[in-house]
Amino acid sequence: QVQLVESGGGLVQAGGSLRLSCAASGRTLSAYTLAWFRQALGKEREFVASINWASGTSYADSVKGRFAISRDNVKNTMYLQMNSLKPEDTAVYSCAAARPSQAYDDWGQGTQVTVSS
Repeated sequence: QVQLVESGGGLVQAGGSLRLSCAASGRTLSAYTLAWFRQALGKEREFVASINWASGTSYADSVKGRFAISRDNVKNTMYLQMNSLKPEDTAVYSCAAARPSQAYDDWGQGTQVTVSS
């Protein structure tokens, strides 16, 4: 079983930056697709970004050009660099992992990101 632990959330002013980390243990994730999701209060969880085993990336339209996902397979860790943050980015951000061609079965507990206007 994979354990995922997020860190790096917090309170930031609009226009500011944060870097989230997702540290994995229990299994090497180099072959996994890793992703960030977020859920704002009262809203459905939504996809933010993903990175596959070859470091191919995908982003939600709402974060393209502002967020950057990356991974360090040696450290078994994934990152989300968030720049030009907006109040609408406020949410609990969770990381997830998927085996090749599988659904996201492993999830972290989430970290709160709050962007003030």
